[in-house]
Amino acid sequence: MLRYRRRALIALSILVLGAAVTGGVVAASQSSDEQALQPVPHAASPAVEARVNSLLAHMTLEEKLQQIQLLPDFLVTDEAVRKGLGSVLSVTDPARIRELQRLAVEESRLKIPLLFAFDTIHGFRTIFPIPLGVGASFDPKVASDDAIYGARESAAVGLKQTYAPMVDVSHEPRWGRIAEAAGEDPYLNAVMAAVRVKGIQGSDYSARDKLVSSPKHFAAYGQPENGRDYNTTDMSEQRLRNLYLPPFKAALDAGADTFMCGFNALNGVPACGNRYLLTDILKGEWGFDGFVESDWTAVAELRACPPKTPDSGECGHGVAADGPEAAALALNAGVDSEMTSTLIRDFGEELLAKGEISISRINDAVRRILRIKMRAGLFEHPYAPYTPDQAEAQMLLPDAVAAARRAASRSMVLLKNEGNVLPLDPAKRTAVIGPLAKNQHDLLGPWWGRGEDEDVVTVFDGIAEQSTAATTYAEGCKLSNMEVPLTDPEGCGSDAGFAHAVAVAQAADQVVLALGETREMSGEANSRSTLDLPGLQEKLIEAIAATGKPFVVVLFNGRPLALEDIVDDAPAILEAWFPGVQGGPAVADVVFGSVNPGGKLPASFPYRVGQVPIYYNHERTGRPCNKTFKWNSQHRDIPSCSPLFEFGFGLSYTTFSITNLRLSAASVPTHGSISASVDVENTGTKTGDEVVQLYLHDPVA
Repeated sequence: MLRYRRRALIALSILVLGAAVTGGVVAASQSSDEQALQPVPHAASPAVEARVNSLLAHMTLEEKLQQIQLLPDFLVTDEAVRKGLGSVLSVTDPARIRELQRLAVEESRLKIPLLFAFDTIHGFRTIFPIPLGVGASFDPKVASDDAIYGARESAAVGLKQTYAPMVDVSHEPRWGRIAEAAGEDPYLNAVMAAVRVKGIQGSDYSARDKLVSSPKHFAAYGQPENGRDYNTTDMSEQRLRNLYLPPFKAALDAGADTFMCGFNALNGVPACGNRYLLTDILKGEWGFDGFVESDWTAVAELRACPPKTPDSGECGHGVAADGPEAAALALNAGVDSEMTSTLIRDFGEELLAKGEISISRINDAVRRILRIKMRAGLFEHPYAPYTPDQAEAQMLLPDAVAAARRAASRSMVLLKNEGNVLPLDPAKRTAVIGPLAKNQHDLLGPWWGRGEDEDVVTVFDGIAEQSTAATTYAEGCKLSNMEVPLTDPEGCGSDAGFAHAVAVAQAADQVVLALGETREMSGEANSRSTLDLPGLQEKLIEAIAATGKPFVVVLFNGRPLALEDIVDDAPAILEAWFPGVQGGPAVADVVFGSVNPGGKLPASFPYRVGQVPIYYNHERTGRPCNKTFKWNSQHRDIPSCSPLFEFGFGLSYTTFSITNLRLSAASVPTHGSISASVDVENTGTKTGDEVVQLYLHDPVA
């Protein structure tokens, strides 16, 4: 519920059938999204609580502090496991997982199993489109499939927790991690968060193919100042409650049993030392009884840098004077599991003796961790459901690969189709040109799990497979990651390959131009100060346009781009995001028309970076933008009050009529509900997919 006036989205995806018929009317209502957001009953089990309390009563202080400790693969030692280490992250070798678990359940004193975790963000080995792309599908089933198959493959090697879904609402395309959630809208993010949690966990995450989910990053990490990753965020309670917390609450209502706190400071208080967020809201107001893990070294980053010492990256926020103070601050704020740094474990006994932390808080943290391990069935079934030599056979199974292809095509957004250039004719000669045309590496996108380049079917191969005429190729230029300056020849800074690309285009009947970012340009620690196509890719578009051949620009990227300089040069533009292992076939499906693109933008595309942040549900101002009058809120050097492509925008190969808007009642009580319905008619000649979008706001509030 919105507490203040703001446009809010309610949307659902409707598949309108009837490929060769005009008509095909369906009734659309909000039911699919409502179902996704239904809370999952989550009552504590007396039997589990009794077992937890019994085990806790037998633990030494050292064993309790070890349970709080979460170590990455390269810091884990056999001795730490024997002493009762709590959790391990980023070990994905099934043989190593099995051996570490054997040490825990056979050679530690209390035989408490380890909890193995990993960042399965959009697939483990079968890589789906990035979550921002899945958000563009507006289809909860696409997100659910991603979560289901990612959990299945992760569990096969012995993992039992994933640091997902990432549900950070963001209005900041400069921030690289906008790729990891569903964009700028809290409602869309909430729906996708809920179905991802349900897909990851199922009805019982002790099942052999399920994991416990950990929504992240609590909270407001998605709005860093200046778009720089890890930077501070500052906002009112209104914005926090209306925009940034709803997806987390939806994830909790869906059953999420662990949470991760963020790197950012919120209103001056670091998230992993923020009692208001972790204890008052999450554990108190929302009744969360699972555990909170810190992000990577986030507890250590609470410390100040020593005087006159260069910042080595081992200190940061400056809200704690030293390691012991950082440990106390995090634990007392509500952190239950410390990732990578070891301050709570190392200084817990000292802090307890000084009265700076309490044994009741230590017990609470350990109780929460043990509760999740028991709910996960680890005490009964500590090992992976497959032996190490069987695990590989569970990867890239046909149903998962088929779902990844469907997800990729449903995530694509048609931004422009002047003169109905698309769909292309597979019986005509097609040139596939660009640095991403034969690229396997980058189509996986950031956070590619354990995906391998050779798993990816390229755009060229996808086009060639579906074409019945000759398919040719030219690279045009090379891309490289942000470690290399974009003026470098390896960063598409050279036009040396343009002549060959033009010749290949001239010899063809039509062109698919595959452009965008590398996967290293998006994701964590990959903020950008510009949103243009990197290097000389815009010049490559101009060169291909000069041939006069019909062509489509297919974009692969992890953020909204500023397309002002190319939108007039390209007759057709298809946003494909980073589409995953089946990116090539999915692109071919869409450009040749066997799949009609139905995706809508989950985040606004600005004209240029100076418009940022720009998003659809911005608060009104006393002088709203009006290009016919000077004295109002506007950029005078940008031709529109709106972004170049607004949230919710997306074209189709067919047309739709949406009529007969009706409500189930004339009024709604404060705590009641109301249903809105419309009739959707396919008025074109092709099967199409339409997202019905309904925006609500209080005109006076």
